[in-house]
Amino acid sequence: MTMRNPKNEYKRREIGKRFNSYYVYKADGFFSSDADAQAYQALEGRYPAELLEHAKAESFGTEFLDYKMAVKTVKSFEDALGHIQENSSKHSECIVTESKERAALFTKIVDAACVYTNVSTAFTDGAQFGLGAEIGISTQKLHARGPMGLEEITSYKWVIEGDGQTRRN
Repeated sequence: MTMRNPKNEYKRREIGKRFNSYYVYKADGFFSSDADAQAYQALEGRYPAELLEHAKAESFGTEFLDYKMAVKTVKSFEDALGHIQENSSKHSECIVTESKERAALFTKIVDAACVYTNVSTAFTDGAQFGLGAEIGISTQKLHARGPMGLEEITSYKWVIEGDGQTRRN
């Protein structure tokens, strides 16, 4: 896994197969999932029924603060970008892809503090980035108040690339 801070500088898969790999597991079991109709159909019978629910409109854009995720199936890369733009908190966004070109375009276009390629967004943490204890989170591009120098008006976008790593606490 590599982390890049650019300060200095789909291919589509069968959804059930991808979701039954490492993306929906936590250390002691499965994530609870709100899935749109297509994802629900692909996961049904392959995912614990008690953890699989039909997604509602408010499922997307919700920070669950739990081992839960909302799954949205889109027809194209462009649709995915539109969905993210509409529902993003601008905190952390991730793409799962085998296409280096799509990954590069995703990291360039998506407006978020941390942009991930093929790796868990659970790495969004000050200590994980080598910044020491995390004392706050800002999704704003200009976050300082009062007198400011160059450092205070510099904005960062972290780009994290991997091949399926997850974070263990």
